[in-house]
Amino acid sequence: MNNEWLLNDELIHLNHAAVGPWPARTKTAINKFVEENVRQGSLNYPQWMRTERELRQNLQQLINAKRLSEIALLKNTSEALSVIAYGIDWENGDNVVISDQEFPSNRIVWESLKAKGVEVRYANLTASDSPESALIEQCDERTRVLSVSSVQYATGLRIDCNRVGSFCRSNNVLFCLDAIQSIGAEVFDVQQNQADFVVADGHKWMLGPEGIALFYCREEVMDKLSLNQYGWHMVENFLDFDDKNWTPAESARRFECGSPNMLGIHGLNASISLLLEIGMDKVSNDLQNNISFLIDKISKLPQYRIASEQNIERRAGIISFDVVDNSTEDLFEYLKANHIFCAMRAKRIRFSPHYYTEPSKLQKCISILSNF
Repeated sequence: MNNEWLLNDELIHLNHAAVGPWPARTKTAINKFVEENVRQGSLNYPQWMRTERELRQNLQQLINAKRLSEIALLKNTSEALSVIAYGIDWENGDNVVISDQEFPSNRIVWESLKAKGVEVRYANLTASDSPESALIEQCDERTRVLSVSSVQYATGLRIDCNRVGSFCRSNNVLFCLDAIQSIGAEVFDVQQNQADFVVADGHKWMLGPEGIALFYCREEVMDKLSLNQYGWHMVENFLDFDDKNWTPAESARRFECGSPNMLGIHGLNASISLLLEIGMDKVSNDLQNNISFLIDKISKLPQYRIASEQNIERRAGIISFDVVDNSTEDLFEYLKANHIFCAMRAKRIRFSPHYYTEPSKLQKCISILSNF
């Protein structure tokens, strides 16, 4: 399916952990949607709604959710986390446990609850025998939520979500997963990891546009979230505009207060169809082969030191490394000048290829690195 990728030949795209490119079918789907709007407006809105339902079904399959009704479509990860954080009926003295390596989306929202008397506990992921132990050790009888990224954005550290989820379920702690660095990069099973909430934008590993995100809410805990946003789209009979006796939707659509992002829906649905067509087992395997190649080659270059976990059980699609006896900023500028599109996070270089990244591009990247 190499014809899905139209990236400029000189570009080596190693930045999927930030914003991924679109496959060709996504461009086609969005262009078709745009042309339809230009030519005939919303005449085919019923078909748009069928595409919306198809996206929900594809997301349900992608994360192995038990029910379609557990899938909501929101704008982004931050909105979904805010729905959770401000939907819980907190009491003064409650606490939430997060890690000390979180991206701001999964930190700021919880810190904002301090005004409600909620304590935020930061687990030092390197201070115990395992990251999971570090998280679990921060929990006590007043812990209401444990919220963690399934893969840490700066280092690529993968959390054993199954272990954390099992602990949370056994101890009546709500388990929230920011899975933006997992879904689309590796096999993800929400029933195995026992998450109550899963949030993830579509613009990274899912290869879709910005402005559309997955919010999974387990049916059994849906009523534990109070609603703070209201509108026409979140009621049960949302197409009955004259209904004066409305009630919130029984499904996760209750969290979607207004008109859906139909442009984003068409784009993300096309992108996910590609991942499902290939199969997440193959996507994950091919991506790990690319990561293994980079780890092997970079570790042999004396001017660099790999900071990411190299154990395959602890890594996803990210490799992070330091430059020894030189400036990371200078290396970053050098890589950009040589058409290597990557990121600098936590004062390190971060590479994040995807399953389709060509071996020849990775080999060229290593050659460029070796000459710095």
